[in-house]
Amino acid sequence: MNHSDSTGSRKRHFDLEDRLITFAVRIINVVESLPDTKAGRHVAGQLVRSGTSPAPNYGEAQSAESRADFVHKMKIALKELRETNVWLQIIERKPLCTSEKLPELVAECNELIAIFVRSIETARRNSTVRERGAVYWIGDEAVADESLENIECRTRHSE
Repeated sequence: MNHSDSTGSRKRHFDLEDRLITFAVRIINVVESLPDTKAGRHVAGQLVRSGTSPAPNYGEAQSAESRADFVHKMKIALKELRETNVWLQIIERKPLCTSEKLPELVAECNELIAIFVRSIETARRNSTVRERGAVYWIGDEAVADESLENIECRTRHSE
């Protein structure tokens, strides 16, 4: 999706929530195409739960109360995406439906998994730096940002 900024130039806009909602709609379409058999109903129930939950879980993550809460909610969405991936593979291998778009949906699921893995890693890395404070060594002196506000200097030999 492209949007213009205040200067009128075009820039790429990436809306993960919108992408997850579109993914959920596509999952519902697959679920509705599954056969009305014992196996079809079972897979449909599991897939509709796991495949539609990442969008609202991501929405909750955007309102997280802390970085740890954000990571937790993102991990829930990632878990659901991984489960969805397995159900899609089961549908492909059986095969329970003949959708030509199923391989594209599996690919989209894999891309979303990769996005969530990177986001969680980044959030964890940023959290670790902030919680421990960054220490920068310049020769024998360290500049430590312990509270993100108070900066102190010390030497390697004084620790």
